[in-house]
Amino acid sequence: MPSPSAHGVRRVLTGALGAAAAVAVSIGVVTPPASAAGVKYVALGDSMASGPLIPNITGNVGCGRSTHNYAHELAARLGGAELHDVTCSGAETSHMTEPQSLSVAGVPTGTAPPQFDALSADTTLVTLTIGGNDAGLVGIAQDCLNLDPTATPCKERYTQGGVDQVAQRVDAIAPRIGAVLDGIHQRSPQARVLVTGYGLYVKPGGCWPVQPILGVDADYLQGNVDRMNRVIAAQAGAHGADYVDVATPSAGHDSCQAAGSRWVEGYVPLNPAAPLHPNQRGEEAYAGIIAGHLG
Repeated sequence: MPSPSAHGVRRVLTGALGAAAAVAVSIGVVTPPASAAGVKYVALGDSMASGPLIPNITGNVGCGRSTHNYAHELAARLGGAELHDVTCSGAETSHMTEPQSLSVAGVPTGTAPPQFDALSADTTLVTLTIGGNDAGLVGIAQDCLNLDPTATPCKERYTQGGVDQVAQRVDAIAPRIGAVLDGIHQRSPQARVLVTGYGLYVKPGGCWPVQPILGVDADYLQGNVDRMNRVIAAQAGAHGADYVDVATPSAGHDSCQAAGSRWVEGYVPLNPAAPLHPNQRGEEAYAGIIAGHLG
C-alpha cells in the first residue's frame, strides 16, 4: 500500500477532533449497582484518558470523552463504581483549577469547568493522566512527521547547541504535577490516588514508512515520553500517589503493530481513535493495568 502524502497525513491529524462531532451520541448517567455503592470514583486528565474518537462520545464533544475510555472500563471492572469522569482532550495541569475553553475544528463548543470541581470530601478513588499537553509532545510528534528517509532528523532542530528543548519542557512539568497531586489530596483526603504515565507509542528504531517518522526521531520522541513517565513517577512517589506504568506492558502493542494488536494509533489511525492516541483496545488494557494496582 503506498504511503499517504504528508498533506494527507496532516489533514487527518488536524481534522481528527472535528470528526468527533459526527460520532457524538447522547449517553445517560450510568447508575452503579449496590455492590459498588461505596466506591466514589473521579477520573481526571487529558486525551490519553478521555479517549477521543473512540465510540461513543459522552458530554461536550470538545472533550472527546468516550464511554469506552479507561475510566469507564475501570468502573465496570469495579462492578459499576459511581463514576464522575471529567477527563478532557487538550487539558493541561492548569485546567485542574481553571476552566478550559473547548472547540471542534475551530468551532467553539463551550467551556469545561475546572476538573477539580468533581472532587469532594467523600471521593474514594481518583485516577489522573496529565502532563503531555504541558510538554507539548503531540505537537512535537506532528512536527517530526517525515516522508523522506534522507531528510535531516527533527531531533537536530530540538537539540541545537547541545540543549534538548523537549527534555527541558518535560522536566518543567514536575512541580505542576506535584501541585496537582497536592490539590487532589486537599480536596479528597480519603481518596486513593493513582496517576498513570503514558504508553509506548513507537517501538525502538521506529517502523518507517508504516509510521512516517525517522528511526532516530522515533527513539528521540519515545525517549522523551519515557522521560516524562519518570518525572510523573517521581512526583507520584513524593506526593502520596501510586504510579501506574502503562508503557512497559505496552511492548508489542505500539503503533507499528497490526490494527488488531496495537493499543495506540499512529499518524493515520487504523482503528476508531484520534491520531497518536490510544484506541479502545488500549483503553481497555490500561483499565486492566490500573485495576491490577487496586488489588
